[in-house]
Amino acid sequence: MSKNYYSLGLMSGTSGDGVDASLINSDGGSNYKVEINKYFEYENNFSQKIHSLKDKINTVKDLETYSTEIKALEKELTIFHSKVVMDIINNTKIKIDFVGFHGQTIFHDPSNKISKQIGDGKLLSQLTQTTVVYNFRQKDIQNGGEGAPLAPIFHKVLVKQNKIDLPVCILNIGGISNVTIIEDYEQNNLKSRDLGPGNCLIDAWVRKNKKGNFDKDGAYAAMGKTNDLMLNQALDNFDNRPDKNRLSFDTKDFDINFLRGVSFEDGAATLTDLSGTIIGGGLFSMLSEKIKKSCKVLVSGGGRKNKSLIQNIKSRISKNLSIEPIDDFGVDGDYVESQAFAFLAIRSFLELPISFPDTTGCKSPSTGGEVVKNF
Repeated sequence: MSKNYYSLGLMSGTSGDGVDASLINSDGGSNYKVEINKYFEYENNFSQKIHSLKDKINTVKDLETYSTEIKALEKELTIFHSKVVMDIINNTKIKIDFVGFHGQTIFHDPSNKISKQIGDGKLLSQLTQTTVVYNFRQKDIQNGGEGAPLAPIFHKVLVKQNKIDLPVCILNIGGISNVTIIEDYEQNNLKSRDLGPGNCLIDAWVRKNKKGNFDKDGAYAAMGKTNDLMLNQALDNFDNRPDKNRLSFDTKDFDINFLRGVSFEDGAATLTDLSGTIIGGGLFSMLSEKIKKSCKVLVSGGGRKNKSLIQNIKSRISKNLSIEPIDDFGVDGDYVESQAFAFLAIRSFLELPISFPDTTGCKSPSTGGEVVKNF
C-alpha cells in the first residue's frame, strides 16, 4: 500500500498580491485530502516591488543586469514565505513532510529555454526546519519542455477524486490562462497548454491607472465600451506572432501599450474583450479538435470572479461547451494551484513524472523539483 504524506503547497502567482497556501495529505498518485487552505497577503508595498522589478526584466541579459535587486527581492520573498510556513505549522498539530515552494516567476522565455522563479529553497528549509521542494521547471526545460503548465497531472486527480463526469476541461484564469483537457484517467492522455492572457492585461491597466490591483467582478469593464479598432489590431498581432505554436506564455508576452487615448473604463472593456476573445478562441480550437460531444469547462483562479470576462468567453464558444465555476463541484477555485504544488512536491520526492509531452512539450515524461533538507 502506498504511503501518504502531508505536503504544504505555496503559490505566488503572476498577480503578485500574496501567497496561497494549501496543506494536503496525498500519496502523490491517485488521492489527496485538503487539510488547510489559507491566503496571506503581501505586506506593505511588496507587491509593488515585484511588479517594478518584473517591469525591468525584458531579456535574459536583464537577469544579470539586475542580479543584485533580484537577490535582495528573493531573500525578502523567501522570508515572507517562511512566515507563512510557520503560521501553518504553529496552527496545526500535523507534522508537515514537504513544502512545495513555487516561488515568484519574474521571467519566462520558453523559446530560449529559460524560466526564472525567485525563491531560495535552501533558505526556506533552514528557516522552517522542513524539507522543501522547489525549482519545479528546470528538469522539464532540460528535457525539451517549456516548463509550464505544470498543474495538469493534479487536475486529473482532482477530477477523478471529485467524481466529475468526463470529458471535462479545467480552465485556470490567473495572470495567464491555461487549459487542461481530461478525456479519461490515463496520464498520457492529458492535453494542456497556456491560451494567452488571463487577468494580466486587465490588472496592469487597473494598476497603471491607480484604481487598485484588479477589476473586481469586471465592474470597470462593464461600465466601458470596447474600442473595436484597437481590439482588432491587438488580435491581429496575437494571431500573427512568430511563435504561435508555443505551449506557455509569460505576462511579458502581452502589453497594454496599444491602448491610446481611451478612457479608463473603455480600456478595461477593450482588454477584457481581448482576453475573452483569445481564451474563447483557444478553447474552441482545442476542444473542437479533441472533443466532439458536449463538455464541461470548469473555471478556477481569480479570473473566474470577473463576470465581464466570463460572459465574454461564453459568447465565443459553441453551445456544447458549458462554462461553470469549479467551486460548484466541491473544489475551492482559489486554491487549485497551491494544492497542485503540494501534490507536485510529493511526486518530486517520489521521482514520479510531473510533466508530459502533451502538457509542456517535453520529449518524455519529466520528474519534478529539487528536494532540499537544509537543517
